[in-house]
Amino acid sequence: MSKSSRRDVLKLSAMFTTSAAALGAPAIASSHESPGDRIRVGVIGMHRGLAHAQSLVAMAKDNENVEVAAVCDCDLKAANWSADVIEKSYGKRPPVIQDLRRLLDDKSIDAVSIATPDHWHAPATIWACQAEKDVFVEKPVAHTIAEGRKMVQAARKYNRMVQAGTQCRSSPNIIEGVKKAREGIIGDIYMARAISYKVHGNLGRHKPSPPPKDLDWDLFLGPAPDQEYSSFRKTRWYWLRDFCSGDMANQPVHQLDVIRWAMKLDTHPVKVQSMGGLLVHEDDREWPDNQTFACQFEDGRMITVEHRNWWTPSEAGFRDEWPFSASPDTCVGAILLGKEGYMVFPSYTSYYTFLGPKREPGPFAVSPQHVKNWHAMDHVHHPNWIEAIRRRDHGVLTADVAEGHHSTSIALLGNISYLTERTLRFDPTTERFVDDPEADAYLTKRYREPFVVPEEV
Repeated sequence: MSKSSRRDVLKLSAMFTTSAAALGAPAIASSHESPGDRIRVGVIGMHRGLAHAQSLVAMAKDNENVEVAAVCDCDLKAANWSADVIEKSYGKRPPVIQDLRRLLDDKSIDAVSIATPDHWHAPATIWACQAEKDVFVEKPVAHTIAEGRKMVQAARKYNRMVQAGTQCRSSPNIIEGVKKAREGIIGDIYMARAISYKVHGNLGRHKPSPPPKDLDWDLFLGPAPDQEYSSFRKTRWYWLRDFCSGDMANQPVHQLDVIRWAMKLDTHPVKVQSMGGLLVHEDDREWPDNQTFACQFEDGRMITVEHRNWWTPSEAGFRDEWPFSASPDTCVGAILLGKEGYMVFPSYTSYYTFLGPKREPGPFAVSPQHVKNWHAMDHVHHPNWIEAIRRRDHGVLTADVAEGHHSTSIALLGNISYLTERTLRFDPTTERFVDDPEADAYLTKRYREPFVVPEEV
């Protein structure tokens, strides 16, 4: 990251303190005011995890008393490459560990930052809590709704600071926009929409072959059913049901999280429906390349979600008009519809409002272009997690695991409706479907020994 980029990130971090306080979050002191001991963090899953490590290294460079204590990946090639990148940036090469269980056994490591495929999120998080380590876990926080609930239970039982990787919660401009929405700038919000329009080409086919010598395929599978290695399964796990929950539970979780936050939705929807399919490419992906989803809450308010994965027009001007869209081929955002106007969040760090019948521009905030994306937001989100660790107070977290559970669950409910091919009714209190054993079967899953999420955490 350039010096100018780092200065802007630090400005974002300072802005966060003021913005979070305005929403009623605890005031956050710098770690220099509450220094504590050095926090040693192990990073698990060195693809997305490299960005995690880089945000932690940035803190270390700023004398924040944080250290990347180890990098861990079942693929030693990926782990060693990440360790090399960190060494060039930080001047110190972290140890490389292949089996995350060995990392969790290391009592000198205080916390872990998890960026594995989704099927590993719950076991790794729960085991880490049991090992008395704090956790940063990427979204979607869980692979099933039952896992998400157990992750919340483990965080509370062991008094662990478990932060969900929904970085928008730490964006000063998103915080400001949510505050204005909750104060009524666009009136009562009756409906919202999350969209994720991207371009993904044909993903290819599964062709079994021996695994690379640097990869422990058994560890990659972990809790997933035993199956042959293929480069398709290793690199396209994002689209396979044993390892992930598809695009519905990937990008839209960010937007669903902002929507829930702005609409004060602290419970699950009561009715869900979804449809989709493989409409563009003929390949071996198992989740839809295009999917729509709608849900309704007890008070009647609604959320719709749509993801597309091919050429598409923009929506709400997200790509064509806003100066800080993610890329020319990406149209991602959230739309809040109120009785007196509407608000759009066209990126991870910006918001705009439009008021009245003439849609007159209202309050807005836009971040500098080079800190607009979610990689830069790690550099604000991880420091919030570190501060909560120092305070030993999960109320300091901007994205506590309980919030991650609720936002992830909406997407997972959409997938269950898609799989059962019907509209479903859900009981938010019991977290089970209403008189529907077939749908209930998707709330949990079987685990391959010994990679088991325990019944009692």
